[in-house]
Order: sequence, then C-alpha cells, then structure tokens
Amino acid sequence: MPIDVTAAIVFHQGKLLITRRNPDGPIGGLWEFPGGKVEKGETPEACLVRELREELGIRAEVGEFFTESIFAYPEKTVRLLAFLVKDFTGKISLTDEHDDFRWIGLDELNGFDFAPADQPIVEKLKSSKAEKLRSREVEK
Repeated sequence: MPIDVTAAIVFHQGKLLITRRNPDGPIGGLWEFPGGKVEKGETPEACLVRELREELGIRAEVGEFFTESIFAYPEKTVRLLAFLVKDFTGKISLTDEHDDFRWIGLDELNGFDFAPADQPIVEKLKSSKAEKLRSREVEK
C-alpha cells in the first residue's frame, strides 16, 4: 500500500520553487518539490498547507491538482500528489528537512538532481502545457 505524500508547485515572478533534502535525512541531497506525508484523516490539500507552514514557514492557498507519481523506494512505496499553489504569504525559512531552496526557470530543471518520485513531475513541468502555468502564477 503506497504512502500518500504531497508536493507543491509554486511559481513566483516566473520562477518555480524547489527545495533540497538535508544530506543527513532520507533521499539526502536530492531536490524535490516541497510537501510531506498525509496524516490519517487529513486531505492532501490540508496536508500541503500544514507541511508548507511547518517546513518553510509560509502560508499557502492550494489550487488544482497537477499530477501524481508512484515510486517504490527500497523501504516504502510513495504516491506523490502534486498540487498547484495559488497564493502564499510569508518569507521562506528552512527547517531540518531541507538545507537549500531555489527559484528556478522551467528551462533549468535539468540542472538539478531530483528525487525519483519527483521525476514525473519534472517531466510534466517541462512539457509545453506547463508554460501556461506561469500565466496563473502568484504575483508578488
């Protein structure tokens, strides 16, 4: 049975938010889209709001579903549910989960080593349909 995990697709000023896992933790040093494990009784959207607040210190308004990815790591299988973030407030502040974050262009995605479960999200973002996402991005 896969574990449900969420991921946020956040655009700001034409750039996409990515975070790097702390080298000492699971999948350490790899880049990902921020999010986390859905807790019992929690919707994926509520999970994403909670995780972004806990891990990055921002308050987010979750928008529409973007895509899902299922990946079997040696210790567990995850079903990664990616959602667009319509709006957010606050300044990003990293916790122990991540050691870095970047705002990158879609054309820069190939320059980062993403976690395996995040790869299908990367591929979808690189598709031509993703260009339309920037027109709906958060204007800050």
